[in-house]
Amino acid sequence: MARLGELPLRAVALVATRALPVVVLLLVWEGVARSGQVTPFMLPAFSDVAARIWNDATAGDLLVNTRVTLYRALVGFFIAAVAGVLIGAAMARSAVARWFFDPIVSVGFPMPKIAFLPIIMLWLGLFDVSKIAMVVLDAIFPVVTATIAGIAGVERELIWSARNMGARERELIWQIVLPAALPQILTGLQVALPIALIVAIVAEMAMGGYGLGGAMLTASRFADSRGVFAGIVEIAVVGYVLIKAMALLRRRLLIWHQEALEPTTV
Repeated sequence: MARLGELPLRAVALVATRALPVVVLLLVWEGVARSGQVTPFMLPAFSDVAARIWNDATAGDLLVNTRVTLYRALVGFFIAAVAGVLIGAAMARSAVARWFFDPIVSVGFPMPKIAFLPIIMLWLGLFDVSKIAMVVLDAIFPVVTATIAGIAGVERELIWSARNMGARERELIWQIVLPAALPQILTGLQVALPIALIVAIVAEMAMGGYGLGGAMLTASRFADSRGVFAGIVEIAVVGYVLIKAMALLRRRLLIWHQEALEPTTV
């Protein structure tokens, strides 16, 4: 058994080990930018970019843009999650639903949905509704396919046992099938979440306005290199936080599942 005093040291060492590649990358970035081999316009120093991020944060611009982007990405992700699970469950349990949705999913999943951006802009304009619609259109397909795969992988013995005990179809879906398929569904959600953020930023770059993508677009139009690189760093941090939050949610929801069981240490 490890001593209690050793646990914080191990945690610090683990965090430091994981952060080391990022620190090395930032040091290399700073060194190359200060070497004189590239101009500050092509590659501003990380310290200058960090100063720009700090200025945006203190001025309130960073909070506003991050809040707007997260609103669009998360609302679109939530809609895609709910609709994707419902459609996937219907396709897995109903031959009629599978007959109707299967061609749409088969054609739409591999298709680059960004091709619909001009149509979405034409129909819905340039504001939040159009950007959220693009997020839903892109993020829903991984959820649908993951739900179908998860339900298809549910052990038939569980379903037979529930039916023999008198479970109705609705009870079978909510109490047996969906909980058993939850690990696969969460995997689809973990894929869909970064897609939602990426699409929201791309839509902001294409349509302009507030948001992290819109701020980067404005900076590029004014040849503000520090602003562009600041946007890249900000997006990377936001994406990292979202992915870690989704992983934490997965562990909490699957605390009963085998994958949550950690190996014992002596």
